[in-house]
Amino acid sequence: MFVRRLSENELVVGTPAKVNLDLRVLGRRPDGYHDIDSLFQAVSLFDRLRITRLPGRTGVELTVSNRPDLPTDKSNLISKAFSLEKNIPIAAGLGGGSADGAATILACRELFGLSLSAAEMAELSAQIGSDLPFFFSSGQAHVTGRGEIIEEIELPTDYWMILVTPPVEVSTAEAYAVLRLPLTRSRSARNFRGWKAPKDFLNWLSDSGNDFETVQTAAFELIHRAKNDLVDNGASLTRISGSGPTVFGIYCSAPDIAGDRVLGSSDWTTAVVRPIRLPAPL
Repeated sequence: MFVRRLSENELVVGTPAKVNLDLRVLGRRPDGYHDIDSLFQAVSLFDRLRITRLPGRTGVELTVSNRPDLPTDKSNLISKAFSLEKNIPIAAGLGGGSADGAATILACRELFGLSLSAAEMAELSAQIGSDLPFFFSSGQAHVTGRGEIIEEIELPTDYWMILVTPPVEVSTAEAYAVLRLPLTRSRSARNFRGWKAPKDFLNWLSDSGNDFETVQTAAFELIHRAKNDLVDNGASLTRISGSGPTVFGIYCSAPDIAGDRVLGSSDWTTAVVRPIRLPAPL
């Protein structure tokens, strides 16, 4: 996350989207969650939160500057006066709500002078949502457990992505319910090593996958179509992020995103992004 201090009582936090470069669901846990094994990568698509501390006031007020349809009550993971510029698609598999929730914790630390380390903020954030701890990392991580176990790794960043979000409502709970889960929750060891070129990294990444992909492409024709459009546009690898509906295509050089070639329809949300590393909060 990126923080810009405006005054003693006001700051702006830039919160990035994340993609699951791959995702394996290992099994259901006794607490009702699922164990996962995934590579998370932060990308250059940002929400921006302007957060103001109002001395003498209690409670929380949230305004959304560009999305009047976004709830501002306690159902939002940002819950003293907050203004949100929402650019990350909602419920799209990109972690936008989790990023905003993590940013709120960081902002409260800064504005109220709280003595919290990055590890302590990550631990606190895990009580709110499984994906939140990732946003206190460097933006590249091997993520396990229910999403709260973060192993920072170093991955290449010299490639491009196109994110395509078709207008599909995906239920994560339903997606988990129809997965054919493995009989064992064990996982094979990951071998993270240096790659000399993006092509080498993509070859390595192509040996993995996303366990939701077969289910979601069969259930939603638009997700299947988005993947095909990205392949037609020259993507070296396509995959859904999380349980969807966002599909990303990876390109070794700057992609062409002209007109309907990728969009498919005017109500699809499309963005060209780069993988990024984040400054760790001290």
